[in-house]
Amino acid sequence: VAVTVQVVASLPQVFAYSLAQNYPNAFGSSTTIRYSLAKTSRVSLVVFSVTGQKVVTLLNWFQNPGVYTVTWDGRGNNGRRVAPGVYFYRMSTPAFSETRKLIVSG
Repeated sequence: VAVTVQVVASLPQVFAYSLAQNYPNAFGSSTTIRYSLAKTSRVSLVVFSVTGQKVVTLLNWFQNPGVYTVTWDGRGNNGRRVAPGVYFYRMSTPAFSETRKLIVSG
């Protein structure tokens, strides 16, 4: 699984917790997910199938306040490309949780 995390903005700005829609959506080879943290938090970002099965953990660690992007290559924890279809991704911190839908094209 290839995951790239980039810091888009950091202190001294003030941030809110948010999870944006991935882009592009639908995607074939890779997609980018943007999110922001209001304070230093353990953050996890996980992709699930429509049946609720965990497909891949994109991140699960502490990060400082800021705006970040994660690029996902469409591979599951097993290293293989996921099947085309509808999936959900969820960002969770102790103070915030949000889920969005993404589509993997053929």
